[in-house]
Amino acid sequence: MILPALAAGFGVAVVVVSANTFTVRAQEAAPEAAQSAAQPPAAEPPPPDPAAELAAKRDQTRAELETLSKSINLSSDKVSELRQSIANLEKSTQSIRQALIDSAARRKGLEKQILESEKKLADLGVREDGIRRSLHERRGLLAEVLAALQRMGRNPPPALLVTPDDALASVRSAILLGAVVPGIRKETDKLAADLASLAALQTASAAEKAGLTATMTDSIEEERRMDLLLAENDKLSRSSAAELQAERKRSEELAGKATSLEGLVASMESEIASVRDAAAAARQAEENRKLLTDEQRAQAKALAESGVPDKNRIAPAYPFGELRAKLELPVAGDILRQFGDADGTGHEAMGMTVATNPETVVTAPADGLVVFAGAFRSYGQMIILDAGDGYHLVLSGMDTINTRQGKFVFSGEPLAVMGAKRVASATALALETDRPTLYIEFRKDGKPVDSRPWWTAKDTGKARNDS
Repeated sequence: MILPALAAGFGVAVVVVSANTFTVRAQEAAPEAAQSAAQPPAAEPPPPDPAAELAAKRDQTRAELETLSKSINLSSDKVSELRQSIANLEKSTQSIRQALIDSAARRKGLEKQILESEKKLADLGVREDGIRRSLHERRGLLAEVLAALQRMGRNPPPALLVTPDDALASVRSAILLGAVVPGIRKETDKLAADLASLAALQTASAAEKAGLTATMTDSIEEERRMDLLLAENDKLSRSSAAELQAERKRSEELAGKATSLEGLVASMESEIASVRDAAAAARQAEENRKLLTDEQRAQAKALAESGVPDKNRIAPAYPFGELRAKLELPVAGDILRQFGDADGTGHEAMGMTVATNPETVVTAPADGLVVFAGAFRSYGQMIILDAGDGYHLVLSGMDTINTRQGKFVFSGEPLAVMGAKRVASATALALETDRPTLYIEFRKDGKPVDSRPWWTAKDTGKARNDS
């Protein structure tokens, strides 16, 4: 019985709102029309670039996460628990190094999770900003819709069919509503959907941030465990501090004189006793491996692929040429530049560049002898690994090196830690990022080669330079 009168109330409300709106718009348009007659119309701002918007949001998210990480502290109980777990380990080189490899694997896994969460939060933030921007751009229309809905609710409907005039008014209002209400309903449904999407995105962001906080806490715990393991590993070093210091000083002198990587490697293998002896032992081990029967070689390869090769070995578990599509990147990060890309100086890059988060752990991509560990010319802090078969792996851009030359390292063993910012070096030219960057170069018989065939399938994709 109340439908026609309610329709009449709706019709009046809509008419009033529309009239007021048009009046205001006419008043606002008058001075604008005068100004437009005197001045040329301003160019509309270009639409936002999705790639640039996502990059900016990632930078903002990364800064927030860095602030969050600084606020996370391990409790004294947790630190005591970590110390006790290290104390309970068997104090042998093999057990400590295996614990280091396991710790590095866990830490890299957590760092990958942090990167993924960072990307998700940036994407959610861009989508949330898009909805907010859409609501802001439609604020005039939404004000009309909300005002009409409010006026509809304030007009209580009279009884139906009290007089013939009421019936006539109801019919007229129904005709008007037939044209107006569908538009209001459409905008109302769209507004409700936008608000629901906004609420869902905010809920997803909150959940992602909660999970990310837990992951970052685990990462900081693993970082502390690794520091304790590295300290234990140093205690087990057979070389005295005086010998190490003398070799380090001699290495710095040779690095200052060398003009190329080939010259640096040659001088290290001839002048540094620990490197010379270790290289000779590794070459002898490789020669001995060549003397194995096919059956023995197959058994050694199967043992290496099982993940439990001999932890006392002083040479790679098996030839580097057989490791194609099996190596993991030494850091968790985004690939910014590949072998053959423009390097910003008019030349092609001789290696790949990976952007990481601050203080990311750097691991050995393969078994190898540390030929050099220190600063070298424009490369910054650099590590060179002799992986056998004439291959050398060059890593540069780190902040802190946790290994030394003359040491044989296993695949996955932690070697260094990235810094807080990108190191200014020739290998990081023309990179639009302040993030730490690791430069990776593979060399075969002294010549750079493309490293992509060696990485696992999940690490071979190239990420857009969105930093």
